[in-house]
Amino acid sequence: MRSNNFGYLLKEGVKGIFLHGFMSFAAVCVTVACLLIVGSFTTVAYNLNIMVEELNKTNEVTVYVDRNLSDAEAKSIDTKIKRLDNIASCEFVYREDAFEDFKNASDNPDAFDGFDTSYLEHRYIVILEDNRLMQETIDQLMQIPGIVDYRAAQELADGFSAMQDILRVVTVVVTIVLLIVSLLIISNTVKLAMYDRRDEISIMKMVGATNGFIRLPFVVEGFLLGMTGAALAFLVEWLAYDAVVDRIAQADALDMFQFVPFDQIVWPLVGTFAAAGLFVGIVGSWTSIRKFMDV
Repeated sequence: MRSNNFGYLLKEGVKGIFLHGFMSFAAVCVTVACLLIVGSFTTVAYNLNIMVEELNKTNEVTVYVDRNLSDAEAKSIDTKIKRLDNIASCEFVYREDAFEDFKNASDNPDAFDGFDTSYLEHRYIVILEDNRLMQETIDQLMQIPGIVDYRAAQELADGFSAMQDILRVVTVVVTIVLLIVSLLIISNTVKLAMYDRRDEISIMKMVGATNGFIRLPFVVEGFLLGMTGAALAFLVEWLAYDAVVDRIAQADALDMFQFVPFDQIVWPLVGTFAAAGLFVGIVGSWTSIRKFMDV
């Protein structure tokens, strides 16, 4: 495209924005609001997903070894456990160490003095890679010779998995709905500009202007509105995210909420906001001008 043609398209696109300043302002504000909600919801969902993953690592399976096995035989089961799929790690715990931990956690440790630990079992603390496969992994663990029992919080693991699934579904649904709202607002803004210029469009058609030549200024207008909204939304999201993270870091009661630094998610957010602005701007304007081409 020649530079004079590009300059014409840019000038006409900017002209269309200022022709209906209030509607253009409203379109940008709605786009900013929608993208802010999408961005905020996405960043929160991303951080919550990381937190759930960390919580998953604390949801362990304890498997107990036959007390009749020697220490060496009990420790040899380690390699068999690690050969299984879905095993992130496993740690062997001597029965004496397990008893000491239990005793120290008791309100009255002295009550356990003289207890014969030979009645207890050695055990393994097993961390799974995917808690959705907990029951299948437990079934495999129980098939290993020497393992006689287990303890696992299956309901807690199912709760973590359900939370992740809900976060994914809600994020997708909210994103789609808000993008559609932004698209409709920009589409109506461009339609209004084209309606005011319908006589000019008719004359341009009569003198031989192509549909593409007529459409492009309005597509540029939609593009500028969408990208302006995306840029402003990104800047506000950046400032708001840093402010919230700093506030959480200063609040002792919110220690469990550990949000990642913004620079860890900056490029995915740039890509998301740019793609969203491009989509709502170009698609919104392109679809709004079709009926005006039939002159």
